[in-house]
Amino acid sequence: MLKTSLNTKDILQKQFKHSFRGFNIEEVDQFLDIVIRDYDAFQKEITFLQAENERLVAKVDELSRQAKVSKSTRQTSIPATGVTNFDILKRLSNLEKQVFDSKLANDSHEQVGTPKRMPATSNDSLGETRVINPLS
Repeated sequence: MLKTSLNTKDILQKQFKHSFRGFNIEEVDQFLDIVIRDYDAFQKEITFLQAENERLVAKVDELSRQAKVSKSTRQTSIPATGVTNFDILKRLSNLEKQVFDSKLANDSHEQVGTPKRMPATSNDSLGETRVINPLS
């Protein structure tokens, strides 16, 4: 930070010695009034910019932390094998096929030659029982 020798109060209270051939006192006072206003405006601007700088640095730090967390979250959530929803659905379908095919095969071995009968559903006409032949 810039270290200044004067502040607004120092400029305002400055007293000059009078001399016989000195400057016009009113002219010096008017000029010092202008310097005081400018100096005060610069001080306010410096204070504002320092606060803004601190706010922006804090925001950058926060966004950097969020980016690191987001990056680590993305890396842990996406496996390196590249498994997609399609792959998962395909595996699930294969598992269901194995489970239900083996169950049908076991049921058909238990009741060889006897077709399975399913109870009537509301879609069946006249309350008929449907016959399902096991797949071989």
